[in-house]
Amino acid sequence: MDLNRSLFPGMASVAEEQGPQAPLADRMRPPALDQVVGQEHLLGPGKILREIADSGEIPSLLLWGPPGVGKTTLAHLLARKGNCHFIAISAVLAGVKEVKRVVQEARTEWRLRQRRTVLFVDEIHRFNKAQQDAFLPHVENGTLILVGATTENPSFEVIPPLLSRSRVLVLKALEESHLLTLLRRALEEDRGLGRWKLQVEAGCLRAIARFADGDARVALNSLELAAQLVRRSASGDPHITREIVGEALQKRTLRYDKSGEEHFNLISALHKSLRNSDPDASLYWMGRMLEAGEDPLYIARRMVRFASEDIGLADPDALGRAIDAMQAVHFIGLPEGKLALAQLAVYLAQAPKSNRVYEAYSRVEKDVSSTRNQPVPLHLRNAPTRLMKELGYGRNYRYAHNEPDRVADMACLPPNLAGRRYYEPGGEGFERDVQTRLENLERLRKRRLK
Repeated sequence: MDLNRSLFPGMASVAEEQGPQAPLADRMRPPALDQVVGQEHLLGPGKILREIADSGEIPSLLLWGPPGVGKTTLAHLLARKGNCHFIAISAVLAGVKEVKRVVQEARTEWRLRQRRTVLFVDEIHRFNKAQQDAFLPHVENGTLILVGATTENPSFEVIPPLLSRSRVLVLKALEESHLLTLLRRALEEDRGLGRWKLQVEAGCLRAIARFADGDARVALNSLELAAQLVRRSASGDPHITREIVGEALQKRTLRYDKSGEEHFNLISALHKSLRNSDPDASLYWMGRMLEAGEDPLYIARRMVRFASEDIGLADPDALGRAIDAMQAVHFIGLPEGKLALAQLAVYLAQAPKSNRVYEAYSRVEKDVSSTRNQPVPLHLRNAPTRLMKELGYGRNYRYAHNEPDRVADMACLPPNLAGRRYYEPGGEGFERDVQTRLENLERLRKRRLK
């Protein structure tokens, strides 16, 4: 039995080599940590992954980062440095049954070879709670060294007991310079495209690197497709031109998950750009969401909220304009509705800002929850029946329209909150007028009390 391989189909081993028909991105996986491109904050001298690799003592890890930045490769190389048996499974395809098989294989490996087993779980966030629970006893007793890869925030997607037993390492998207290094390496080395002796027109590799948006897999697979298009051409000219690259790239698929962290990151960026009165950034973040397939009505709803929370009475028209844009999007749909949202984003960004209404209601919420909810004062109650009138409902109520200046010297808060001020207008936009009106009303009330 070849113990360098997994005992079970679909579970890859570190010793398995990629054949010539494997995708370029797989063939170009670096064979050693020193050849890994990027992640200097983890692999540089004295950094955590370098220290782990040099020690050979591999702890359970959660590798969190965007696609195509080397999570799988790092797991392979760490297992090799620690002289560990390596098994890889995907949470998309595997379940508790596969975990039990992995545990059996790990025990066999230890019994026969005295080697620990690194279990690499790709997209570990796709395992549910019960499936993640299945790892716990085997990680706890050392049967498995778990290395999980995820594009989602482990704080939300990995159960706390597993999170507490693992080190979380954050991987970064690769820089354009990193991708250029990988592309040139693929063109030069025989395991890549070196045997094809390809020539590349100036600027083509940079175009591929920019298109890849930090994802090495996308960059290498795009280069491979361009090379295949060249080899299939009738001219036999081994030159990758801009036209060939343009044909290979087509339209980029934007990185986005409507229910994942990136969704919340982008809507947060939109909201904060609007709040900071930056129309250009607001349009950009909104465009990122729309072009990635976000529901336009979700964006519209968030901007309706923004109109009340961050603009308020500084521009009373903002809320109406937000509702108008939402109705326009609902009426005409996409792509035409994008312009209604773009117009709204620019309007909200340039509008004067005030969160005084938001703060006022927050103070109301606090008082409602933390003070005694006293009965409504009798003079503010309606008295539709004779009994209610006899009990004093509505007695001493002052009808404002019958009062000079339409203001009565009448308390409207319950006694325990008498004199409480919730809304304090600011000096932005229309709130300057509101502030003047409230000051005039206050003077009228004080004059009546004299």
